[in-house]
Amino acid sequence: MKIFFASAVLLLSISAWAQDDLGPQGPVVKMAPAPVVTAVQGKPSTVPLTFRVSSGYHINSNQPKSEFLIPTALKVEATTDIVIGKITYPDGQDMSFPFDPDEKLNVYTGDFKIDVQVRPLHTVQPGKYIVRGTLNTRPAITPPAIPRNSYRSASKSRSPKLRQQP
Repeated sequence: MKIFFASAVLLLSISAWAQDDLGPQGPVVKMAPAPVVTAVQGKPSTVPLTFRVSSGYHINSNQPKSEFLIPTALKVEATTDIVIGKITYPDGQDMSFPFDPDEKLNVYTGDFKIDVQVRPLHTVQPGKYIVRGTLNTRPAITPPAIPRNSYRSASKSRSPKLRQQP
């Protein structure tokens, strides 16, 4: 019975250690608390939303350079009598990665801010309102830099020649 217990503990600890390497325990992208913004009836106001991409990760920008990449997009759902206006995304950062060092992807890393314009209609009653939204992203692990020479030499390796049997 003691051997079984020790084996089970060992397996559980290996499993927990392996999961640790899979990434962060929480979301890859987190939002900072949104500020309280005072908006006047009928006039637009900007709500700045700050997001943070976990260290070691990146997400595609809102304008990725390839049609095959999923852009980061904020979908905002307003209550009645509040109109959501323009959503302004920051410029991304052009980065290349070891899997294709010649192509640069436009991504967000670290902190970035998205501005959302809101406009309460003239009919809205004064008070506090909550606007909810969803940030759609495609997070990816940012691989460590691999020297170009070692990357290319790995792709140029040849297989050994086979000899025919007499």
